[in-house]
Amino acid sequence: MARMRILLIGGTGNISSYVTALAVEGGHDVAVLNRGKSEVPDGVRSLIGDAGDAASIEQAVGDETFDVVANFRSFSPRQVTDDIRIFSGRTAQYIYISSASAYQKPVAQVPIVESTPLRNPFWEYSRKKIASEDLLVAAYRESGFPMTIVRPSHTYGSSLIPLEGGWTTLQRIKDGRPIVVHGDGTSWWTLTHSRDFARAFVGLFGNPHAIGQAVHITSDESLTWDEIARQLGRALGREPEIVHVTSEAIAREIPSMGPGLVGDKAHSVLFDNTRVKRLVPGWVATTPFSEGAREIVEWYLADESRQVVDEELDAAFDRLVEKYGA
Repeated sequence: MARMRILLIGGTGNISSYVTALAVEGGHDVAVLNRGKSEVPDGVRSLIGDAGDAASIEQAVGDETFDVVANFRSFSPRQVTDDIRIFSGRTAQYIYISSASAYQKPVAQVPIVESTPLRNPFWEYSRKKIASEDLLVAAYRESGFPMTIVRPSHTYGSSLIPLEGGWTTLQRIKDGRPIVVHGDGTSWWTLTHSRDFARAFVGLFGNPHAIGQAVHITSDESLTWDEIARQLGRALGREPEIVHVTSEAIAREIPSMGPGLVGDKAHSVLFDNTRVKRLVPGWVATTPFSEGAREIVEWYLADESRQVVDEELDAAFDRLVEKYGA
């Protein structure tokens, strides 16, 4: 791949840090735009700006042009409107990170393909992603704005625990206390390691066949939520005691978890990855969650300061266990 000028808005998060590292490894000229609160890797130019403030972005990028601009920190249609204005004529490809949670819920048919309708009445986050995609599609049709839409689905790394509750839930497993899993634990879910995602994502850079396209990037591995909990338990050396609670009941007890559960995780998903494999020949996700679970546990156990229990959340789990446990 020829050397390209890449701008990553974000670039130091769960997904984007792997993308940044891989882009540098590929010999590209990489600039990361963020608020300067996170260090950027060696070989990366740092541009200080706020992804939520158009004037700040314009000041940070000055009169630079890019081969690829990828925005990992765009969560509203207003931001997309600003980006279309700022980067029209200044980039050969604009990559928008959307979300597979935008696909219709409840799921009407599997496998999910990129043409599956977008509708999520349960989660505002997803609805904003859908509205943002609509703006990009309109800009591509009307003016040729060179957009590519990428939809990840639950992408994780060593520091991101897929189970609701994060380390608080893992500490409960470690202590031999019951954990809460939504539904009956048998719905199917797809987890994708960030390094696998990054290889496909970087493979889209400068790809003319990706312009005007939406593509999801996910693993081909499907796991039930009970099995996800068990694999994390095995990595901890403990078999988890699981108490099943409906997503709706969890949402009543812990409202902050409601939209993500009812609007996404409560539904079985299976993805057809034909499009990304065609766009990035030879790509396949190679990290099974059994390996990812060990990495997560090793990362947390390596430093006690990472093992933070949310006491309020822990108490809420206790109430759910007491009410719904056998």
